[in-house]
Amino acid sequence: MHINDDVFNQVQYRFRFEWGAEGVRRLAPLSSVVVIMDVLSFTTCVEVAVSREALVFPYLYKDESAIKFAQSVSAILAEKRGKTPSLSPESLLSLSPKTRIVLPSPNGSTCTVIAKESNVFTIAGCLRNAFAVSDFINRHYPNDVISVFACGEQWSNGVLRPAIEDLIAAGAILSRFDQSCLSPEAKIAVSAFRHAELDIQTILMECSSGRELIEKGFPQDVNIASELNVSQVVPVFHNGAYMQPF
Repeated sequence: MHINDDVFNQVQYRFRFEWGAEGVRRLAPLSSVVVIMDVLSFTTCVEVAVSREALVFPYLYKDESAIKFAQSVSAILAEKRGKTPSLSPESLLSLSPKTRIVLPSPNGSTCTVIAKESNVFTIAGCLRNAFAVSDFINRHYPNDVISVFACGEQWSNGVLRPAIEDLIAAGAILSRFDQSCLSPEAKIAVSAFRHAELDIQTILMECSSGRELIEKGFPQDVNIASELNVSQVVPVFHNGAYMQPF
């Protein structure tokens, strides 16, 4: 029996939540605003960099083409984690103001690029700026359709691995909206945030993604990413880069 794809689009609700690149591909064209969540660590890196007035250019691949892309936009290319700068929030704390930087990422960058194809207003959200993002949307888009996307991670075979840090951060943003206008999927994200909000740092340290980073030697990245509402910066995507609102 054929199922109409519309049943997956949450079209009855103003505030929606979905996972990964395919979720963005389906829901972004139906939205006025999308929020990309990749807490460990693309969107956290974006928030840290943009707080220093950097321009952050997402890119899908970390290969030779990334070098050429960085040159084409007169930007530096993020290096391997452990070097400065890299896809590590800690490494970006010392970023020079107004730096132009390319951040390759298979999750957050991919979702951003897909959203760009729909010409939808795109924001990088994380735990650090969660309420600032909600307040920005409530102020500037009081009646529009909003979709929040948890990018998730990838298993070794490339299949989406749902990541609870992205779910929790999405719920933090969605918790500030009219709860009667949330889809069931969005309400579940809010429930996850409510469950976690009093002990977010411990949960991020002990979840799969956090343990992976800690075992690789980057516990401070998890600490930085787990800080809730410490930033008023709302990175918006414009002309190929995340930047402060204009």
